[in-house]
Amino acid sequence: MLKIAFENISIALSSIRSQMTRTCITIFIIAIGIWALVAILSVVNALKNTIIEDYSSMGANTLTIQRYSAQARLQQNDANRIVNPPITYKQALELKENYHFFSSLISISFNAASGVEVKSDRDKTDPEISIVAVDENYLYNSGLTTEQGRNFNYTDINSNHYVCIIGADLATGLFKGQDPVDQLVSIRGYKFKIIGVLKPKGNTFGNSEDQRIFIPIGIGRAIFTAPDINYTIKISITKEGYLDSANDLAQIDFRNIRGLSPSEPDNFGIARSDDMLRSMINQTNTLNIAAWMIGLITILGSSIALMNIMLVSVTERTKEIGIRKALGATRRIIAWQFFTETVIIGQLGGVLGTALGVLTAYVLTILMNFSFALPYQAIIAAFITTFFVAIVSGLYPALKASKLDPVEALRYE
Repeated sequence: MLKIAFENISIALSSIRSQMTRTCITIFIIAIGIWALVAILSVVNALKNTIIEDYSSMGANTLTIQRYSAQARLQQNDANRIVNPPITYKQALELKENYHFFSSLISISFNAASGVEVKSDRDKTDPEISIVAVDENYLYNSGLTTEQGRNFNYTDINSNHYVCIIGADLATGLFKGQDPVDQLVSIRGYKFKIIGVLKPKGNTFGNSEDQRIFIPIGIGRAIFTAPDINYTIKISITKEGYLDSANDLAQIDFRNIRGLSPSEPDNFGIARSDDMLRSMINQTNTLNIAAWMIGLITILGSSIALMNIMLVSVTERTKEIGIRKALGATRRIIAWQFFTETVIIGQLGGVLGTALGVLTAYVLTILMNFSFALPYQAIIAAFITTFFVAIVSGLYPALKASKLDPVEALRYE
């Protein structure tokens, strides 16, 4: 049996070499379908990895208290939506001072300004820098770490020191070839000493995380005065498994701070890091299903093309089949011969399509700043799919070849 299998493979390879042009076209037709499937699945997988990394860096156990919940923000254009009052600094500070949940760390921040020009002694930026006013716990709660220098400390915040921490792109742009730490930058005429530079974060959902400046919240409140400043509160829980309890306590405490009666609904939103992550993963799973549908439709066309080409091959080699039957080849041997040929062509197409798909996905993930990882699942899926396509596409031509009458086949011209 093994000898017959090797003989069939040898005959199949000989036939493939004798019809090289047609074989190459067939392989490329199969490769196109696998190319599309692997490339799309790989990009979706890279997107999923990026989302997980981004949200993991924000803290796996984090609560964010904002003016509106995620659902309310989606209904901002609704004429019947309820307008929540802004979260004031007094309310945020009261929660920070009175929230007593073990292993918790609270930070307060607000987006002070965007589109700001920042100057150093030697250069200046385009008016595209964002200023964020924060306290000493903000960087930790947001999953941000300094690559150079240090974080804010209690004295910096409470003594309103004119110090700042800048993003990686800003440091590169303003201080080419120089150490930015201890340098001065000017923001709206105020001089700030740089005490730290953040590790590069790249773009997150279209927003550059590396072109921001963080300043003490007291200084931000003094410089960037505006009515109804809305503050954001972040609570990180350093112990695993207590996020539900921490969420319930934060909701109760902040309802009391906002003066809500038991019958009134919340006029603020609490976003949990695990809820956001779960929601984004669900969306990528939907994309994954769509990718499979697109890939399978493409592969369906490839399988039909492969079947047609193998049927043409059977017709062209009718006399060869008659000779083999006359020499004693059984229907089973003839069927296996053509079936083996189809499987080999299919697998060659799968290898080519997988290589092209991985290469395409790698280039796309670099262009989109996604976190690329070798898509083992997509590669395994590609080989299983090509094998299944080869079986479906090769079965009918192989059966047709095996059923040819040897006398009629020998007469075929």
